[in-house]
Amino acid sequence: MTRDHAPASESPGRDRATSFPTPLVLIGAGKMGSALLRGWLADGLDPGAVTVVDPQPSPEIALLCAERGLRLNPTDAAPAGALVLGIKPQVLDEAAAALGAWIGPDTLVLSILAGKTLADLKRRLPGARALVRVMPNLPASIGRGATGAVGSPEVGLDARAGAEALLASSGLVAWLDDEGLIDAVTAVSGSGPAYVFLLAEALAEAGVAAGLPRDLSEQLARATVAGAGALLDADPREAGQLRRDVTSPGGTTAAALAVLMREGGLPALMTEAVAAARRRAGELSG
Repeated sequence: MTRDHAPASESPGRDRATSFPTPLVLIGAGKMGSALLRGWLADGLDPGAVTVVDPQPSPEIALLCAERGLRLNPTDAAPAGALVLGIKPQVLDEAAAALGAWIGPDTLVLSILAGKTLADLKRRLPGARALVRVMPNLPASIGRGATGAVGSPEVGLDARAGAEALLASSGLVAWLDDEGLIDAVTAVSGSGPAYVFLLAEALAEAGVAAGLPRDLSEQLARATVAGAGALLDADPREAGQLRRDVTSPGGTTAAALAVLMREGGLPALMTEAVAAARRRAGELSG
């Protein structure tokens, strides 16, 4: 597996704007689709080159399209430079027939449909050649996501560069050599933010149990998790080394970690949790 560490905060939009594949058509502007759209516009994508297709756009998306000059639900369709699928996976069959008009021999099709494999997409969109399947996560909405991506054999250097330009707006992009790894990516980074949010919840509850007022405990837990994440992002050392650096022998942190890291503790639970998420991802795509 190869990785391209190119968070949006480290990659100026003007460098990517010229490599966006256009015209660009976004099918479905829900939470993730709209997050990607806002990132593209912030990175310099020409609004006039964007079409949004969503039968029930949110008021925010309708206003964005009106204010920035994006086409919204046009009656005509023509092959796009890039077609981004942000619809719900269960409506792909119903939408597939209408999608064909947007696809030409050179159209890059990028799918964020959970559970839909490259083979699934190819069967439903026979006119598509270059297909990229991606698994983003919620922090993509603030440009701090972690996205796994895998392309069909037809995705050459130009198509990959176009996909990279689109995905890098949302954070780190990890390219996979094997589509079979997507389920593991889903279990680690796709579902991972929920694990971190649970940690913040549990830490706040533990603080209340230790005698802190709830509002103070929640404030401290939230800031602690957010701050530790920011440090992890800023410091190139491994997470294990950072953990050891903050742990004084015989101190309070060491006492707490002895509980968390005992047999059956957090490392074992996390391994079990990721394995369960990976299995479920495979079941949903079957």
